[in-house]
Amino acid sequence: MPSQEGFGTDLMAQNVIVPVVDLTQAAEGSQVSENLQTAIAFGSQTTFDVKNGNSAIITNTGFWRIFGTGSVDRSSATNRSIIFQASDSFSAKDVWQLQVEASNATNVVTIGFDFVFFAASGITLNAIADSSCAIAGSVRQIADVNGALVNPSGFNPQ
Repeated sequence: MPSQEGFGTDLMAQNVIVPVVDLTQAAEGSQVSENLQTAIAFGSQTTFDVKNGNSAIITNTGFWRIFGTGSVDRSSATNRSIIFQASDSFSAKDVWQLQVEASNATNVVTIGFDFVFFAASGITLNAIADSSCAIAGSVRQIADVNGALVNPSGFNPQ
C-alpha cells in the first residue's frame, strides 16, 4: 500500500504499538490523596495565638497550610484588623486581611480561615492582630520548596 512505502515490510501485529496509560495514584507518585496528605497530625502541627501584636508563624521554605479563626472587637472608635503579612526583610505585603470598621456596637466579628501559603527562601509569614483583636490557629508544612509532599507525622504509606 502507498502509506507503507519506506517500511520495507507489511505492518504486522508485532509491529503495533499499544499505549498504556496508568491513571492510578501510585502512577502519579503519591500513595495518599490530597485531603489525607494535608491532615492534622499530632506531631506535624504548630499552633499560634496572637493578641494585640504580631508573631512570625512561618520562617522556613515550602508550602504551608494555615487555618484557624480571627476575631475583631467592634467596640472602638477606630478601624481594627487582623492580617497575615509576608515579608522579605526589605518590604512587606498583606496576603490576607480582615478589617472591621469602627462602630459603637459591642459585638465581636469572628471569621475562619484556611489557606495554603508558599514561602520561598528569605520569606517570613507574620500574623498581626490590632488592639482588641486575636488570631489563633495552626500551621503545617504540606510540601517542601520543590513541591515534594510532606506526609503527616507518624504516617508511612504502604
